[in-house]
Amino acid sequence: MQVHLSPSMKTITISTNNHSNNNNGGILDLMKIKVAARHVSYRTLFHTVLILAFLLPFVFILTAVVTLEGVNNCSSLNCLGRRLGPRLLGRADDSVKLVKDLYKILNKVNLDKIPDDLKLPKSFSALVSEMKNSQYDAKTFAIKLRAMMEKSDIEVRASKFAELMNKHFAASAIPKGLHCLSLRLTDEYSSNAHARKQLPSPELLPLLYDNSFYHFVVSTDNILAASVVVTSMVQSFLRPDKIIFHVITDKKTYAGMHSWFALNPLSPAIVEVKGVHQFDWLTRENVPILEAVENQHGIRNYYHGNHVVGANLSETTPRNFASKLQARSPKYISLLNHLRIYLPELFPHLDKVVFLDDDVVVQRDLSPLWNIDLGGKVNGAVQTCEGDDEWVMSKRFKNYFNFSHPLIAENLNPDDCAWGYGMNVFDLQAWRKTNIRETYHSWLKENLRSNLRLWKLGTLPPALIAFRDHVQPIDPTWHMLGLGYQSKTNIESVKKAAVIHYNGQCKPWLEIGFEHLRPFWTRYVNYSNDFVRNCHILE
Repeated sequence: MQVHLSPSMKTITISTNNHSNNNNGGILDLMKIKVAARHVSYRTLFHTVLILAFLLPFVFILTAVVTLEGVNNCSSLNCLGRRLGPRLLGRADDSVKLVKDLYKILNKVNLDKIPDDLKLPKSFSALVSEMKNSQYDAKTFAIKLRAMMEKSDIEVRASKFAELMNKHFAASAIPKGLHCLSLRLTDEYSSNAHARKQLPSPELLPLLYDNSFYHFVVSTDNILAASVVVTSMVQSFLRPDKIIFHVITDKKTYAGMHSWFALNPLSPAIVEVKGVHQFDWLTRENVPILEAVENQHGIRNYYHGNHVVGANLSETTPRNFASKLQARSPKYISLLNHLRIYLPELFPHLDKVVFLDDDVVVQRDLSPLWNIDLGGKVNGAVQTCEGDDEWVMSKRFKNYFNFSHPLIAENLNPDDCAWGYGMNVFDLQAWRKTNIRETYHSWLKENLRSNLRLWKLGTLPPALIAFRDHVQPIDPTWHMLGLGYQSKTNIESVKKAAVIHYNGQCKPWLEIGFEHLRPFWTRYVNYSNDFVRNCHILE
């Protein structure tokens, strides 16, 4: 089929090829149409196009506005027409008017007081059902909805604070399995001569003062935690025969701690177990301030008393409340937690030691720490004011001290960088030339006089002051902190760190510990040990 237009646009002919009736392939005309003469002038056409060009942008903009206001659910032309129609005709859209009226009602209800005797439905579906049955107006519906939301917010906050309190108690308590382990090993000390054998053996005693060895110190009353620290160190060290571990514990734990390392030797490493009562230097005359910290009624009540009384929970956030609870851990008034400030006196024959907390795991050879040039400084430590982890590695002096107190404001800079306790290289020779211990005692006394208004968190704040100008920053990969604070710790970073530190409430030996971080600690627990199995410390 073909369509032919005449040059004058007056005739249109429709034709087709006829092979059956026309042997020559001629063309048969099917229809011939005559077109009437054109009566539309070019001027009229120009004006029409000009008007359309002026109106079409406005139609486009109006369509776009309607779409952006939420008509994206309108998929048909009929629906779009219902929306555009009132606007093109100059009438207001009913839905827009309804939203404006709703805003007015909500603003008014937000300023009104909710009646004390208002009965609230238990769920939103119950509210909708009640609204249908009782024919509520919009204002009554808004009041009930606001009351329900405020009640729900109060209940959620209360639950969050209760969770934080329970977590605090769980972190402060001694798990049944660990208590059992200590009791059984203490009993073994009294009945088994092998558990009482001298540590180390007499022929190795001179090595305890030999500075050609690598000396590590840990002070703790947690037997299982101490075993993990020492075991992980021995398994990670290139020369375990050059390790000497000095384990310091309190009097009540000494027998159990001694039994564990006597019955579970980690040869070729040398382990010394010593109680605080066995250090001649630790007398009341030398550490009077610590006796005051442990025995003062107000201090003990602060750390062991009711942590909710006096706390205005309505004016604090759960995060701030968690920080305050962390600062009130009973461990902060323990002598074991303050012992590190007396290392030069406790080990007068040693030149350098590495101090480790009991909640760390060693994953790499630490002998290179002895080759770090401290530049005449006393303390080699990882700074905690810079790093990828904004929660753990964002600590400055302002995070620990009360700068509204004039004594703090006059003597400290809030932007000074903090550093981490838990894995520290101490140059004891350089330390003995300073007044670090005296400064530490002086500020502890000031904090006691001020009723703990200078700082709340235990041993780190006075150390931050005492070690000012005596700290040499070391590479952060030596010491990774925060594994007991948050579950979002980067696993790859954990694997690369030389020492990982479970500082925080969620210790790996507690049920509240983070499951994906616990295996880094449990791999060094000997679950086949009879004492561990009999105390039901399960893997």
